[in-house]
Amino acid sequence: MDPRTTRLDITGMSCANCSATVGDALTTLDGVSDATVNYATDEGTVEYDPEAVSLREIVAAVEDAGYGVVTETATFGIADLSCANCAETTEAALDGVPGVVEATVNYATDEAQVTYVSGATSPDELHEAVADAGYTPVREGEDDTGTVDAPDARDTARRAEIRRQRRLTVFGAALAAPLLLLLVEELLLGGSYLPDRLLGVPFHWVGFLLATPVQVLLGRPFYRNAYTALVRNRRANMDVLIALGSTTAYVYSVAVLLDLVAGRVYFDTAALILVFITLGNYLEARSKGQAGEALRKLLEMEAETATLVDADGAEREVPVEDVAVGDRMKVRPGERIPTDGVVVDGTSAVDESMVTGESVPVEKGAGDEVVGATINENGVLVVEATRVGADTALQEIVRTVKEAQSRQPDIQNLADRISAYFVPAVIANALLWGVLWFLFPETLAAVVEWVPLWGLVAGGPAVAGGTVSTFEFAVVVFASAVLIACPCALGLATPAATMVGTTIGASNGVLFKGGDVLERARDVDTVVFDKTGTLTEGEMQLTDVVAFADGRPTTDDGAAADGGRVAVRERPTENEVLRLAATAERGSEHPLARAIVDGARARGIDVGDPEDFENVPGRGVRATVDGATVLVGNRRLLRDAGIDPAPAAETMERLESEGKTAMLVGRVPAAGVGELLGVVADADTVKPSASEAVSALRARDLDVMMLTGDNERTARAVADRVGIDPGNVRAEVLPEDKSDAVAAIQDEGRAAMMVGDGVNDAPALAVASVGCAIGSGTDVAIEAADVTLMRDDPRDVVKAIRISDATLRKIRQNLVWALGYNTAMIPLASLGLLQPVLAAGAMALSSVSVLANSLLFRRYTPDDDYRVLGRFR
Repeated sequence: MDPRTTRLDITGMSCANCSATVGDALTTLDGVSDATVNYATDEGTVEYDPEAVSLREIVAAVEDAGYGVVTETATFGIADLSCANCAETTEAALDGVPGVVEATVNYATDEAQVTYVSGATSPDELHEAVADAGYTPVREGEDDTGTVDAPDARDTARRAEIRRQRRLTVFGAALAAPLLLLLVEELLLGGSYLPDRLLGVPFHWVGFLLATPVQVLLGRPFYRNAYTALVRNRRANMDVLIALGSTTAYVYSVAVLLDLVAGRVYFDTAALILVFITLGNYLEARSKGQAGEALRKLLEMEAETATLVDADGAEREVPVEDVAVGDRMKVRPGERIPTDGVVVDGTSAVDESMVTGESVPVEKGAGDEVVGATINENGVLVVEATRVGADTALQEIVRTVKEAQSRQPDIQNLADRISAYFVPAVIANALLWGVLWFLFPETLAAVVEWVPLWGLVAGGPAVAGGTVSTFEFAVVVFASAVLIACPCALGLATPAATMVGTTIGASNGVLFKGGDVLERARDVDTVVFDKTGTLTEGEMQLTDVVAFADGRPTTDDGAAADGGRVAVRERPTENEVLRLAATAERGSEHPLARAIVDGARARGIDVGDPEDFENVPGRGVRATVDGATVLVGNRRLLRDAGIDPAPAAETMERLESEGKTAMLVGRVPAAGVGELLGVVADADTVKPSASEAVSALRARDLDVMMLTGDNERTARAVADRVGIDPGNVRAEVLPEDKSDAVAAIQDEGRAAMMVGDGVNDAPALAVASVGCAIGSGTDVAIEAADVTLMRDDPRDVVKAIRISDATLRKIRQNLVWALGYNTAMIPLASLGLLQPVLAAGAMALSSVSVLANSLLFRRYTPDDDYRVLGRFR
């Protein structure tokens, strides 16, 4: 294969050394012959051998070096996919397009998702590759007739395919019904009750006249696809099996009709094979549509119009597509909120169940965020649009679910490898047994004639006696062995269950980023919770202020807390300690800092602006206030400044044992010795459902841990309240060290799920086997997380694990059925124990049964698991 040259848009480079680093990372790859990286244009040019190294590996090398490559993703439908091998063929064609990083074709959804280097290719080129492979890309904005501006091209194409398969099935069934009557009469009654002629025409010719239109019209798509697979793509698929089986029966029957060979005709078999397979395709197409019905219903929930409120108060109704960011919309009771936004006026309860899965309406008022397509229950709201069109939370959910459906679990790789070699192996097996039956009919008949199903074979044991020719029987065996083997059930087993599982997750406020995430979530044995905002509400409140003088806590009148008197040059009061702490913390955005500032203002204290503010990660803050350096933080912060925190030890221990976060306040004058001023404490409320979530996880024999930057004593107090073993608490962990802590847990051989808020915990989420961002609200696109929970409820972690477990169970059921079916049926057909018609019916039934089993999964609700535990409801 000729070398390829691809241009990359590289992000994150800040100097010439960066471009050299990227260049070195690329040139060290096997298969890369040349790489040039230009820092001035942020571009790179790579010449490589696609047989030695993939573009995906090249992009990964850039990312491993600490930089990024600008990529785009195209998702579009594909018509005419008839089996898993077709999907693999199309996937290979897309992978071969220069600039494509990764291509995935999902047979269950008839969709392709392609990630490609920006500027290196285009959707049109991707569509051309699909067409060149012999399949039909469904372009957005077109329906199946080419009409522009169709509302949903893929949905339109799917409905058209269902109609087409239904028409073919009805047509074929009408012509094949008399042939089926003849077949049943022969099998069950010995063929002695019907006359040999119909209106003077021999039944053999009647069969020819009825079977030929079926062969032409119903067989045409199978012949076309088989030709494309063999000639253009040089690989066999299911259409090849169907075309071989049906054509063998038809051609042999024509030869008998023309007296070229001796035997009986099989026009009934040839026609009924195509009718049964087409019926199976029709049922399969309907099942695929039903599997994605929940996601389509979610999209249908979007509002069609919005009532805009102009600056002068005038109202006008516009299509929701015309709403722009910043527009104000009036939402009356019972109406759907048109887009994502912020409430600027009014109060009401909003039903957010379609996004979060929470059935209880949420009270909304000024300043609260609302999600588009949710329902305003009672009051009138005025909402300012913040995200519109494709940027809304609902569209993000749909995109996330569709991307998840395109990423299959690793278990699917086994099925894909089997499918790739399955059809050639089936054809070889059928040829082998056909030849064996032709050469050794008496020997094989003697071996298997004791089987009760022997009578289902035309001629059966009479082969040895000469009633049926050995050639005829060999043809029957060949056709049956070809038709019985269906790789479609194997190809549908995983994507069908994954499609339903990810949709169930979305309906319950749990977004999985891929089918592979479902698999990893099921294997989790350790759940690591962040504390603040995950197990607790994350809304800190000031609870205590303790002033110190001469190493002893004081009250505002200067009395020592133990009843004595202290004499100090400048006796600090609680309000003074709080003023200094709040002024120093005003420069911080940390929840602890905001609680101190808000608490000071609530007491009427004037909080000024600090000078020379500095955040000290993992320790606290320091700032200049009134000409002196004020320190607010932990013991290490004060020790580093030369202040002894020991006098506050008893107070700190008391507050921390109550589950509060205690912070020392110290001051270092411009010229002088630092002094301990006091202690301030904040408290965070533990979420009511936290202990229920921990109990449910432990009931599943999962190890539950807590990781926090808070002090040991406070962390243990919270852990005790929610039911986490104190030995599983990792406290005083710096933000940058959280990922190392998770990595250390996994180095012990555990599969860890890290549950955090998706911001400060992003590195830890990325390192964990499964990263779970909890309570993201309308922001469902947290890159670091594998699972996004739409609600601030730790119980949804259990829900995510339950859904993943149920989905993997369903996948295994499908795979067992598909593999078991082929394992059982191929030997039966090879031994001559099945009629080709029965083989065709069983072949069609196998795919339909896998889809039906997956559709039954739609009734699963993870809340049922909560009721079983008796804790959540």
